[in-house]
Amino acid sequence: MTTTTEARARSGRLMLNKVPEVTIWFWVIKILCTTVGESFADWINMKLGVGLVNTAWIFTAVFVVVLAVQLRLKRYVPFPYWLTVVVVSVTGTLYTDILTDQLNVPLWISSAVFSVLLAAVFGVWWARERTLSIHSVTTLPRESFYWLAVLVTFALGTATGDWTLELTGWSPGVSVLLPLGLIAAITALWKFGANPVLSFWLAYILTRPLGANIGDWLASPKVAQPGEPTGLDLGTFTTSLIFLGLILATVVYLTVTRSDVTETHEATHAAPATSNPRKEHTALVGFGLLAVATAGLLVWAHGQPHVGPASEEDNTSAVQMAPGQAVKKFPPAKVAALKNLASTSLKDARSGNETGAHAAAQKLRDLWDADQASLQPLDQTGWTSIDAQMDKMLKTFGIDHSNPPMSPAQQEKELNALLTDMG
Repeated sequence: MTTTTEARARSGRLMLNKVPEVTIWFWVIKILCTTVGESFADWINMKLGVGLVNTAWIFTAVFVVVLAVQLRLKRYVPFPYWLTVVVVSVTGTLYTDILTDQLNVPLWISSAVFSVLLAAVFGVWWARERTLSIHSVTTLPRESFYWLAVLVTFALGTATGDWTLELTGWSPGVSVLLPLGLIAAITALWKFGANPVLSFWLAYILTRPLGANIGDWLASPKVAQPGEPTGLDLGTFTTSLIFLGLILATVVYLTVTRSDVTETHEATHAAPATSNPRKEHTALVGFGLLAVATAGLLVWAHGQPHVGPASEEDNTSAVQMAPGQAVKKFPPAKVAALKNLASTSLKDARSGNETGAHAAAQKLRDLWDADQASLQPLDQTGWTSIDAQMDKMLKTFGIDHSNPPMSPAQQEKELNALLTDMG
């Protein structure tokens, strides 16, 4: 599926290809970008306390700016291209997180919606351009379709990756193996004779959960609550810095060597390579069998005994401690900040300000999550006790739970209990 003369005539002014050559460097830097997308978004959202929605707005604005710069270029330039990929990786991740964490949309629904949306993007792209090949991104319409598809693949990869973790209870380190194995199988089918465009986009989607799991494995604490991810405890900030540094070094190398540049008109508008229909059809069967095998593996893993996130029943039966005892070993300044947000939410709930009460509760959740790495090691029992009551309070607002918000009286009850526990 490459450019035809008729399609070129409809597509407007031709440019040199705006996408790098697909070499090993392409996949290396793509995985680095997806890892940054996971860790950097988490750092800004939770560690800086910006909040999920505000972080999404910020990165949407940044995405619009960097994409405008990228679209104005006449050829592929490594730095603006990969900067756009980094930003779109963060943005696509945030969109899925909003659906899951803010709107309580189940991950299987998000995965289905983004799959349909991606199919629609590809359908319109193909209907207009008669090619989905990244080797012929030589006009503004094609590049626009390309970046829209990239954005949706990041959102889809986030949803399917998180859904896999939810189904299996695998740790990030173990979860790396599934997308890595699938990418290896897709590569083998491509070598056999599978359609290169289909192979490319399948692998492109899978690099998102691969990079995200690598990021989670590096950033997650070595010791965590049952069902929570564990890893090397580098933290989201350190992980982001490491991978941003690696991305910058790779981009500098590619800028100097130009080893991923397709420069000539003949190279970007060459006749399509001869394909073998029989091998392509056989490879399609292989893709189908791969999908069935993956589904079977996930069903099997879901049925195995594993520790998932603590259930609501587990939370309600957590150890009870005397008022103030649970936070006795925590830094007073951190406790005061938590109590201040809880008091603000309680005040707004009592006055009938539902929006303000919900916003304060959301900020309280974000701050509590951000402080987990520093507070939990100080007193595991105390942290577990507060976390259980925190979860009960969040449920009354419908935060991190599928239920709608409960009555203000129920919200006030759980907020009062939380404040009592914190002394």
